[in-house]
Amino acid sequence: MAFRKDFLWGGATAANQCEGGYDQGGRGLANVDLAPTGPDRFPVIAGEKKMFEFDDEHFYPAKEAIDMYHRYKEDIALFGEMGFKTYRLSIAWSRIFPKGDETEPNEEGLQFYEDLFKECHKYGIEPLVTITHFDCPMHLVEKYGAWRSRELVGFYENLCHVIFNRYKGLVKYWLTFNEINMILHAPFMGAGLYFEEGENKEQVKYQAAHHELVASAIATKIAHEVDPENQVGCMLAAGANYSYTCKPEDVWASRKADRENYFFIDVQSRGEYPAYALKEMERQGIEIRMEEGDLELLKEHTVDFISFSYYSSRVQSTDPKVNEQTEGNIFASIKNPYLEASEWGWQIDPLGLRITMNDIYDRYQKPLFIVENGLGAIDEPDENGYVEDDYRIDYLAAHIQAMKDAVELDGVDLMGYTTWGCIDLVSAGTGEMKKRYGFIYVDRDNEGNGTLARSKKKSFDWYKKVIATNGEDLSNH
Repeated sequence: MAFRKDFLWGGATAANQCEGGYDQGGRGLANVDLAPTGPDRFPVIAGEKKMFEFDDEHFYPAKEAIDMYHRYKEDIALFGEMGFKTYRLSIAWSRIFPKGDETEPNEEGLQFYEDLFKECHKYGIEPLVTITHFDCPMHLVEKYGAWRSRELVGFYENLCHVIFNRYKGLVKYWLTFNEINMILHAPFMGAGLYFEEGENKEQVKYQAAHHELVASAIATKIAHEVDPENQVGCMLAAGANYSYTCKPEDVWASRKADRENYFFIDVQSRGEYPAYALKEMERQGIEIRMEEGDLELLKEHTVDFISFSYYSSRVQSTDPKVNEQTEGNIFASIKNPYLEASEWGWQIDPLGLRITMNDIYDRYQKPLFIVENGLGAIDEPDENGYVEDDYRIDYLAAHIQAMKDAVELDGVDLMGYTTWGCIDLVSAGTGEMKKRYGFIYVDRDNEGNGTLARSKKKSFDWYKKVIATNGEDLSNH
């Protein structure tokens, strides 16, 4: 048996991509609500185009998403039917603190998640909760400049005190920030950062990252104080960087690209700023303002495990002629001639998952948790909403096999695996619904039309069997 007996099989979603109910139950407006579909989406999530309120010219898919706010019982029952051991979800910050800087939380929002967690436990499902999956209340963006302001550390600390105490005994697995390295690639989506003209963007991003890293350490500290059973992880958008050739310059470029992402986890897992990062900041003239006690906090409150998303590997080259980029991903990369790609240009590389797992485990020697992995594809349902998604089964089976190899053959310590978008939801990158990941089809299109009815795809029963056999039976029949 490759996987441990208590291996946590499940699926993952994010509040802003599935909940909807953006103005219900006392919830406040958040940065993630304001990312429209269409050509303006990327400039908005990159912090280049200012969109602090809704307009009539754009469609905002997060407003309703797949309406899990009203349908979570039906959805969790389906997860229970598949045999999920865990369900990774996120809390919408603006449901708990609508503005973000209040002293008292919104009871209706707290009750919503309490009910949801209890629903999970009804089916023997452990919630794995991301405290911040890109959410930042818009009031904090407008009044304080989001995470560029030190004050957000205190507001996040308040949120942590409230949720760790309220959900004690209901939740024991926590992630502090989703894909913390996204702050470098999509700063408005990742951390609510919008750049004013003439601002030093790198300075702002790394200062904001420091605030998030301190906040993450404080969250870890509070979690362990409130309940010693709590386990807290960090979360990285991962994927090994290959060098395009064996030219040493290419190899060095791939190392540097890896370090840019590992930098955050180095701090969260090892407890200090790595020397290479300090040198790089010095070269770029980035000066991080720290407060007394910051370094001690980082050192004393490192995470219990490392979680990450993996969709594809990446390629680095120093040759200007080698520049054909992959499409459709915030982490664009040079095309790898040895790999097939998805309909959105993401390169499919199961062995890359094993390589990535080994890289991360060698680096940190802490248990790993794969919390996102999946295939975004166009699904064609029949009249009953059934989708024969063999392509998804093939993708997931190959990646689970790579995980087994990493555990069985390489000795990597793996806690669990949650596929991304276990139910169809709004894509974070493009805002589309037609880019589907789920085992469960949701009748909704890119323009927001459809009944929102749920139906099982072929992969639903396949994954149920995978979980029942603890990953031993990956066959598609």
